[in-house]
Amino acid sequence: MMKMSFNRAFLTVFALLLMLLTVIGNGVTPKNNPNIVLIMADDLGYGDLGSYGQRRIRTPHLDRMASEGLRMTQFYAGSPVCAPSRYVLMTGKHGGHAYIRDNREVQPEGQWPIPAETVTMAELLRAKGYATGAFGKWGLGFVGSEGDPNRQGFDEFYGYNCQREAHNFYPFHLWRNNQKVMLEGNTRGLTGRQYSHDLIEGEALDFIRRHRERPFFLYVPFTIPHLALQVPDDSLAEYKGQWEDPPYDGKNGYLPHPSPRAAYAAMVTRMDRSVGRILALLKDLGLDEKTIVLFTSDNGPTYDRLGGSDSAFFESARSFRGLKGSVYEGGLRVPLIARWPGRIGSGRSSDLPSAAYDLLPTLCELAGASKPGDIDGISLLPTLLGRGTQREHQFLFWDFNGYGGQQALRMGQWKGVRQNIAKGRTTIELYDLVADPGESRDLATTRPAIVRKIDKLMAANHAPSVMFPMPALDNPGKAKGKGH
Repeated sequence: MMKMSFNRAFLTVFALLLMLLTVIGNGVTPKNNPNIVLIMADDLGYGDLGSYGQRRIRTPHLDRMASEGLRMTQFYAGSPVCAPSRYVLMTGKHGGHAYIRDNREVQPEGQWPIPAETVTMAELLRAKGYATGAFGKWGLGFVGSEGDPNRQGFDEFYGYNCQREAHNFYPFHLWRNNQKVMLEGNTRGLTGRQYSHDLIEGEALDFIRRHRERPFFLYVPFTIPHLALQVPDDSLAEYKGQWEDPPYDGKNGYLPHPSPRAAYAAMVTRMDRSVGRILALLKDLGLDEKTIVLFTSDNGPTYDRLGGSDSAFFESARSFRGLKGSVYEGGLRVPLIARWPGRIGSGRSSDLPSAAYDLLPTLCELAGASKPGDIDGISLLPTLLGRGTQREHQFLFWDFNGYGGQQALRMGQWKGVRQNIAKGRTTIELYDLVADPGESRDLATTRPAIVRKIDKLMAANHAPSVMFPMPALDNPGKAKGKGH
């Protein structure tokens, strides 16, 4: 009897020790895994939020989220346009190792699908028992393809599968998993009966309610503030007449709008309201302290005057050079706000250089999930929680096949940029981001040793791709694959 009691006691102690060994340095254990809410805006600039310096557009809920949590000031999107940026986010791989390196449409509705063997953050979290839902814009594989969100780790999907369809906020239909949901009263005009953003918000809130009793991963890739400029009248009224606002005639793409500046501001504020409703619901359900909420954008703000947009008027990219589609700072640097009451200290900021491909390992560490061995990201959890030792990147890298072919690499204060690679141009521009954050002075000729180092790193991190070739950079003697 004593031997059996001793064995039982020994096993109990041993089990407790095993539990302690599973505790990650930040104190997160499998038994107290947090819910995860990841919200991503579409074409929102670094300067479009009040907490990042915006003066004309009201974003009270996101500003409160920043004041109650952590604001990252040197966080970067995975790519300067939609599909490759979302691929980087989902996989933890930078552009040089990415399967998707530019937008590529598949008719009649969808984008080029990511392969079945792709490992996404949703798959990793679902394997740890998380309910997984995506509500918004997907863009990584048409319905029924191997890139379909339901085949890439998401239990539920609602919204736009196709990026092109998402260019209208009053569409004929959205998708619920693989079922087309027709939206009565919509004509794809400037206004309609059913505003897609509101429908997506409602589905995201319902997902939280239905999964309140178990850990969940909620991914909300909102379509605001991507063009076209469309917003319900109640939101437009908040800004109409506040400033000079010449009508947009529709001759530069997308729908015309009588008050384009007011419409853009109203769209951002309406999205902010949605974030506020998500935060309020978490609190009402007693999930506030059990849930980490992250907010970011997929790339920088859209080009001036396209579709009636006016990024210059709103200083959407602040003083950074470039906009969406550019690997200069304005096309890549985006907000990242993280809030987790009781775990992330309030009113904090961090200037740690980091990128979207860091979020997969961060969420894996939060959930106690094993991360793939071939990713490029590192966990930001020590920075988020303000404890432990934060690993830092030797460099950040972007390899983008679009807009003439571009690369960028940030190494400490130095940023190397390549443009027009498709035309055979491989020259590297060099900028000192500390002294010249606007990237106005090319120092390549005065710092040749740094340029050579950046050149070597770019070459080592660019895996040739058959789908997205860069002949000027790809090694003809090396067997070409899809990227990895």
